[in-house]
Amino acid sequence: MKNEGKMITIVLADDDPDDRKLTQDAFAENRLANILHCVEDGEELMDYLHRRGKFEKLRGEALPGLILLDLNMPRMNGQEVLAEIVADQALCNLPVIVLTTSTDEEEIVKMYKLRCSSYIVKPVDLDQFLRVVQSLADYWFTVVVLPPAQGAEEARAVAGP
Repeated sequence: MKNEGKMITIVLADDDPDDRKLTQDAFAENRLANILHCVEDGEELMDYLHRRGKFEKLRGEALPGLILLDLNMPRMNGQEVLAEIVADQALCNLPVIVLTTSTDEEEIVKMYKLRCSSYIVKPVDLDQFLRVVQSLADYWFTVVVLPPAQGAEEARAVAGP
């Protein structure tokens, strides 16, 4: 997936190892060359975005161009993560796609009120999931113009105190 000739890093936050593997396989099957970084829960995602702990070595590298976010995760769920992202001036412009099994209408409304970019229910059928990933690629990296990637420190400097 490219946006204006640049490769975009995508981070997937999902606690289910089978779902992470399925997404990685769908990227490979669709020949998407983007870096897909996987984290296991919301706390790990926030550490990744803030370049804390085991992700400190990523300081200075650009933030991801897109976040794929599961809702039902331990330690910090998707709703808590999205609320923290949109409240943080350095992160609030990152597109967040909720990719989950939940079809709960109240949950969907909550996530859009928190300003998720899209809400997608994960199909259980492999072929349908492959089509969803290809549609994501077509839309987010062919049609949509994304903001330029910034490093976490650069984003904080632009956001101000």
